[in-house]
Amino acid sequence: MHPIPPPRIPANELLPSRHWYATAGAIAVVLIVLGAVIGAFRFNSAIDAVDTDHAFANGDTVTLRLEPGSEKSIWVRDQLFGPSGPKCSITGPGGPRLTDPEIDFFLTRDETWNPLHTIEVAQPGVYRITCSTDVPSRYAIGDSGGLLTLAGWIVLAVALAVLGITISAVIVLVTAFRRRRHRKRLLAERYGSPVTHPGPAATTLPTDVVNSRPDEPRM
Repeated sequence: MHPIPPPRIPANELLPSRHWYATAGAIAVVLIVLGAVIGAFRFNSAIDAVDTDHAFANGDTVTLRLEPGSEKSIWVRDQLFGPSGPKCSITGPGGPRLTDPEIDFFLTRDETWNPLHTIEVAQPGVYRITCSTDVPSRYAIGDSGGLLTLAGWIVLAVALAVLGITISAVIVLVTAFRRRRHRKRLLAERYGSPVTHPGPAATTLPTDVVNSRPDEPRM
C-alpha cells in the first residue's frame, strides 16, 4: 500500500513571499559590485599616485594649480639624507601650508618613494614649490595616498563583498525557515493533524477459541 502524499499548499500562499529570495540576491550583487568598483578605482589611482615622470631636483621650482581639498603631497625618493633632511617651501594665494603626511610608500620598478609633506591650500590658484637638502635628491608631486592606503581600500572592498554574501545567506535561510513553518501551520488549519497509517491489523479470534484449551474438544 503506497503512502498518501501530503496535501500541497500553493507556493504563492506561503509567507514570507518568495520575492525575499530575489531581494537577497540583489543585495549580494550590489555589495559585491560596489566592492569591486571601489577596489578597481583605488588600484588604478594607486598605480599613478606619484608623478615620477616629472620629478624635480634640489632647488628646482615646480608650478602647479591646486584646488582646496585636492589632497596632493610632495614625495621624495627614498635615500640617505643629511642631519637636517629635505626642506620644502610653498608660495601662492591664501597662505598655503605644508604639513606632516601619514606613513605610506609608493613603488616603481627600481625606486621607493615616501611622502614628505601634505599640501594644504585654502583657495584655488597657482602655487610654486621648491625643495632642497644637502645631498642630491629627487622629488615629485602626487596624491596623498600610496600603497598602504590602497591596502585599506582593498580590505574595505573585500569586506563589502563578504557582507553582501552574509546578508544574502541570512535572508535566504530565514525566509526558507519561516515559509516551512507557515506551510505546516496551513496544513494543520486546513487538514487537521497529519494522518498516521497503522500497521497490519491483528487477527481477532472468536471468544470461544481464545478461552478453550487445546485438549478440549470444540463444540
